[in-house]
Amino acid sequence: MRKILYRLSDHFTLVLFTLAIVIILGLHFYSQSIVRDLRVQSRNILEFYANIHSRAAAEEDVKYLNFLFEQIIKRADFPIINTDADKKPIYWIGISIDTNDKSPQSLEKITNMVRKLEKEIDPVAITYHDPDKGKIILGYLYYGDSNLITRLIWFPYIEIGIISLFILVAFLGFFSIKKSEEQFIWVGLTKETAHQLGTPLSSLMGWLELIKSGKSLNHIEKVLPEIENDLKRLSKVTARFSQIGSRSGLKKQDVLPILTDTVKYFQRRLPQMGKEVKIIKRFGQIPPVNINHDLFDWVIENLIKNSLYAIEKEKGIIEISTGVLDEKSSNIFIDIKDNGKGISPQNRRMVFKPGYSTKKRGWGLGLNLAKRIVEEYHRGKLIIKDTKMGEGTTMRIVLKG
Repeated sequence: MRKILYRLSDHFTLVLFTLAIVIILGLHFYSQSIVRDLRVQSRNILEFYANIHSRAAAEEDVKYLNFLFEQIIKRADFPIINTDADKKPIYWIGISIDTNDKSPQSLEKITNMVRKLEKEIDPVAITYHDPDKGKIILGYLYYGDSNLITRLIWFPYIEIGIISLFILVAFLGFFSIKKSEEQFIWVGLTKETAHQLGTPLSSLMGWLELIKSGKSLNHIEKVLPEIENDLKRLSKVTARFSQIGSRSGLKKQDVLPILTDTVKYFQRRLPQMGKEVKIIKRFGQIPPVNINHDLFDWVIENLIKNSLYAIEKEKGIIEISTGVLDEKSSNIFIDIKDNGKGISPQNRRMVFKPGYSTKKRGWGLGLNLAKRIVEEYHRGKLIIKDTKMGEGTTMRIVLKG
């Protein structure tokens, strides 16, 4: 499943880009439809004026013509240029040239505007029906876009620019976080590898020096088992790292022997840590579950290490409990409880993130790695069941039976 998701990750960007294009085009066409409706409305106003003007002209009602001009043309909120039948400007409104400016330079500019508008839209003709001559054109009304229409034309482009900028900033921020997270993981894995290999290697080097000195030859039967344990530890570390990212190795087996072996490992090391910590086993009967022995052992080891670090009291206690969570589904739980310093409310969401650590020399990978192994590899859950400042923390693993 993860390989499929990885292959689809490249297409995910394409899907997002396509979706963004669809949204942009939708905004563009919607705003343009509003612009078309407003332009039709502007033309309808001028056509209404032209029709009423024709009737008033037929009745030779000059007062009514002036009334129409004052109430319709002058009150329009869009540019209008009124020309005669030869398309020479007579009156204009809503443009940068003053209405009373009749200078040759201004008339030439307005004439150029008329020519430009004529290429964009059909002017509204003002006509008069003569009984003898028929239809006579008295002039033309040229009109342009109002400020509202102009703003609507540019609105989708401005909106697209703002949205694109926001998406870009969000993407860069997300990319930066992901790169930082990846860096923490790689640095953490490198340090974890060095730490995992360092302990048995140091021990082997010590045994080697002891053998070279000849002091241990009389007790070789005691030295060889210790060397064998260190070699087994190296083999286990190699197996752990070789199986990261692999989906093989899940076998139905009893978890209790793994817990027991891990507890024994720490009980041998506790005197060297300088802490008086007691590990209590409260193992209930649980059914076998599908696990990877080496990786799951790593999870338990990391959780116990975390508990040991959290204990700052003179006498510490770590309780490891097991049981059946749900008899119907046979899901099991493993609780690791300590009487350490606990986790503050603001840090509860942070403890599983790579790079987060309260240790002075910690690299913040233990809990993140444990959670990934449990949830992504074993399809289980690793949660903070309970924690109180100054009293301790209980971490819970849930696995499907």
